[in-house]
Amino acid sequence: MSIPPRPARALPPSPNLEQQKKQARELLNLARAGDPHALRRLRDHHPGFAGNPDAGVPGVQLSLHDAQLVLAREYGFPSWPRLKKHIETIRHTRPFVADPSYYEDRAGGLLSMHASGLPDALAQIREWHPAYAEASDDEIAGASLTLEDARLVYAREHGFESWAQFLGYIKRLSDKSAEEPFMEAFQAIQSRDRDRLRSLLRAHPELSRVRGTNGNTLLNLGCGLLCQGSRHRVSDQEIRTMFQLLLGSGADVNQANDRGWTPLHQAGYANQTLVATLLLEVGAAIDAEAHGQGGTPLAAALFWGHREVAEVLASAGIVPRNLRVAAGLGRADLIRECFTPEGKLTPEAGAARGFYRPHSGFPVWRPSANPQEILDEALVWAAKSNRVVVMPLLIEGGADIAGDPYRGTPLLWAAANGRVEAVQWLIDHGADPNQPATFGGDSHGQGVTALHLAAPGNHLAVAQLLIARGADPSLKDGLYHSTPAGWAEHSGAREVQSYLDGLPASPRINEG
Repeated sequence: MSIPPRPARALPPSPNLEQQKKQARELLNLARAGDPHALRRLRDHHPGFAGNPDAGVPGVQLSLHDAQLVLAREYGFPSWPRLKKHIETIRHTRPFVADPSYYEDRAGGLLSMHASGLPDALAQIREWHPAYAEASDDEIAGASLTLEDARLVYAREHGFESWAQFLGYIKRLSDKSAEEPFMEAFQAIQSRDRDRLRSLLRAHPELSRVRGTNGNTLLNLGCGLLCQGSRHRVSDQEIRTMFQLLLGSGADVNQANDRGWTPLHQAGYANQTLVATLLLEVGAAIDAEAHGQGGTPLAAALFWGHREVAEVLASAGIVPRNLRVAAGLGRADLIRECFTPEGKLTPEAGAARGFYRPHSGFPVWRPSANPQEILDEALVWAAKSNRVVVMPLLIEGGADIAGDPYRGTPLLWAAANGRVEAVQWLIDHGADPNQPATFGGDSHGQGVTALHLAAPGNHLAVAQLLIARGADPSLKDGLYHSTPAGWAEHSGAREVQSYLDGLPASPRINEG
């Protein structure tokens, strides 16, 4: 039995076969020209010259096949056909959900990402839509992309020529007339069936590097499921065991999806300190960016106000070091670094703010270099994480306590996250508990108040505080025309619903 060649270099996470062919032709031309480095590569990796490293290479007799073989063996494959098959296997993404609506939503999300000009989305369109194969970023960003275009991108990315063909395959997966090992592995992770997952990884070793829909690997998807599962009584040991099995299969801990999202982003997004710790221990990158410049795992955590996992991530390094990150971490020293001696914002204060949403459920926005916007956003991020200690610094610097830079005022976010101290401080310093504002996605919050946002999370202490400070429980939001009690009922927040329903029709307001 032949021994597989030892890899001399790593294959890119998303290799392009045409690029590899080009590299083989370049190697051939260099070797024929007598380039010493090219000749050394042939001697080291071509079996025809193994054991005789000092032999000359008759360049004129070399063929493209020889150069392709060298390239394949440098990557650890015994032959060019094996490398070619591997690239073709992992280049196309694999479906892991047998539901057409899931992919319809992904296509809609691509339209939103295109509208925001996200570079990763533009690259995805260029890669898979034949009409834009030679287009520049500006040309793609300025194009009128339709839902049909987005569907075609997803169909071709999954290896199908049309949306209809792709949906036909999804239907066959649904009725189990087709097999998809990647989906089976995903389902094994969902059900925490370690034996089944181990069996699939042994039978299909390429699964550890295969990319699913939107470029998600099993490790990325697995970390997402582990983070979700941890809120449903999945033990720490179960998390460790499944994580180790996924990582031990040869997965790349830093392999990102089509948006740049890595497993460490997922841990930050879900406030999963254990998964974040495990990932950092094996070399997860803290500076990987997703959904725009500055979209690091730390920024993903602070976007939601997840201060627990943010502390874990920040202990490995603070990236980026701008004003909103400093505010979200409650770091007065870093906030002061963002101001000049004259009290103006430094360029670093507003840098790396291209990331403003973790997914397309939030509407398109284009962050600007406006100092007021930068200050207001920083105050919102401080409020999300209950960083009361730095709020005075931000107000002194010019932040507007009622500012709504993007989908939520400081008070709304503090109420939504159950941050009692932040709610108290903001109202004490002039925030209006009845100020209507936007929040979340387009279908989530229009004309909502802080009390509307405290209700779904069942944040009783916040609701009581807001009522005590003048919040009007009869106000209706601008989208669903419902009161905070209605929001509580819809979300199953029984304690808050009971409290609000029990208030007198005209509650006595304590202004103290």
